[in-house]
Amino acid sequence: MLSRARARVERWLENAEVHEEYARAWLELLERPVESLCDELVRDDERMRTLRTATPFAGVVDPRTRWRIWREVREASDEAR
Repeated sequence: MLSRARARVERWLENAEVHEEYARAWLELLERPVESLCDELVRDDERMRTLRTATPFAGVVDPRTRWRIWREVREASDEAR
């Protein structure tokens, strides 16, 4: 999954598909250890909300798996309240 995301960001940079600032920010994130990357992916701040508007992970996970993840996160959030 990470190699596909990195390849997508490299294409963004080669083809100027996404603003260079966002692409470089994603490259920096994708070079971090997985745990650090995951922490950033779920961070709810302006920077990450902006970066997620152009995510290299789009289409990496099939829809069924994506909805399962959303459901599990929502349930965990509900339990934490």
